[in-house]
Amino acid sequence: MKDVIDGGDQYKKTTPQELRRFQNFVKCCPPFDIVIDGLNVAKMFPKARESQVLLDVVSQLAKRNLHVLVLGRKHMLTQNSRWRKDDMEKVQKHASCFFADNISEDDPYLLYATLHSGNHCKFITNDLMRDHKACLPDARTQHLFFKWQQAHQLAITSRHPGSKIIFQHILNYDTVVQTTGDSWHIPYDEELVERYSYEVPTRWLCLHRKT
Repeated sequence: MKDVIDGGDQYKKTTPQELRRFQNFVKCCPPFDIVIDGLNVAKMFPKARESQVLLDVVSQLAKRNLHVLVLGRKHMLTQNSRWRKDDMEKVQKHASCFFADNISEDDPYLLYATLHSGNHCKFITNDLMRDHKACLPDARTQHLFFKWQQAHQLAITSRHPGSKIIFQHILNYDTVVQTTGDSWHIPYDEELVERYSYEVPTRWLCLHRKT
């Protein structure tokens, strides 16, 4: 909380009053299965109406009987060409919703609600969370955050009107060098790229000791 949300004046992301309102909101709700960065998700497909994109994602998750939290900004409730009131009313029927002031950042709330809900909870955003990782106090904590992020962040890869939202699969193994004693498995990129969150190497170099 101190490092990621408060962060001192340099990283101020909300007001004390709104932070208390959010903490009370989370405490009064059962643990969530999915926490969605509503604004980030809604803007993933620029040609589509933002409220419709968000509704498609929430509706698909609701069909799986998942307890969903949508985090957004108050301007998302104002009727305009990008945000239809009837779409947002349907979103609020399918999910719990918290709308922060328009000046607040969503990401700290997203992380807090996900962590508060327990290890089963996943979060949906295409944000790589570099700023929040940078706020953490030391390399060990940053590494733990990165590993937690890899195991809990869902990314949306595609959407077709009238069909399913496609999520990128979360790997059930860690993308680090692994060994069974006489063999080694090393994840690598053909081009040297610093990876974040759901962006993990997909190629493995497999070495086996000669006998």
